[in-house]
Amino acid sequence: MATYKKRGYKPKSKEDKQARLEEQSTTAGVFNTLDEGASKTEQWVVKNQKYIFVIVALVAVVVLGSLGYKNFIQEPKESEAMNDMFQAQKYFDEAVAATEKDSLFTLSLSGGEGKFGFLDVIENHSGTDASNLANYYAGMAYLNLKDYQNAIKYLSDFSSDDEALGPLAAGGIGDAFAQIDQLEDALTYYEKASEMKSNEFTTPMFLYKAGSVALKLGKNDKALTYFTRIKDDYSKSAEASNIDAFIGKAKAASN
Repeated sequence: MATYKKRGYKPKSKEDKQARLEEQSTTAGVFNTLDEGASKTEQWVVKNQKYIFVIVALVAVVVLGSLGYKNFIQEPKESEAMNDMFQAQKYFDEAVAATEKDSLFTLSLSGGEGKFGFLDVIENHSGTDASNLANYYAGMAYLNLKDYQNAIKYLSDFSSDDEALGPLAAGGIGDAFAQIDQLEDALTYYEKASEMKSNEFTTPMFLYKAGSVALKLGKNDKALTYFTRIKDDYSKSAEASNIDAFIGKAKAASN
């Protein structure tokens, strides 16, 4: 699977990036810290294990150790990582709404203005929620840039139980496989995306894509099943507006 290759020198830390920017600037100033109030896209639940029939002293050690790690090590790491990702996410959001998208998606990946891009967050903040989320954004940025191998790579490294992000990541992998004409793989991921969560947005969208790819592969009965499910279970979705035509096409192909 393809991996991202950096071109030329690239600062490895925030200090390097800031030092280089100051050297090139006609007026060296003090960098402003990123907005510490930036909200997290996803909230992660810490699950505490229950210890039964253990001595009180051992329980106290485990609990205090866990609290100490969370409060004094992990939380500051998460805060720093999310702050470092703020500018990259800003570039990504601007790219989604822009007419000329490629340069902004590239900036979201590699960084700009002395700030980290998603690739920097992944490299420098491994193990944090921000790094995990950066994999999603990096994958989607590469998908928009038509770099399908890297889209598959980074979206595959992302994991989430979120109602939308999980299915969208799996569906994005399906889109990348479809673009490189690996339709069997595309169908697998569209099916996975449609089954991960049940909602009016992602489920009918990926059922529709799964059905369309199944038709191309000659799996007409499977296509009919997906299209019929959209009609029966998601009649208010956008995909249901012309689903009868696709049901008819699948039925005709099956005869």
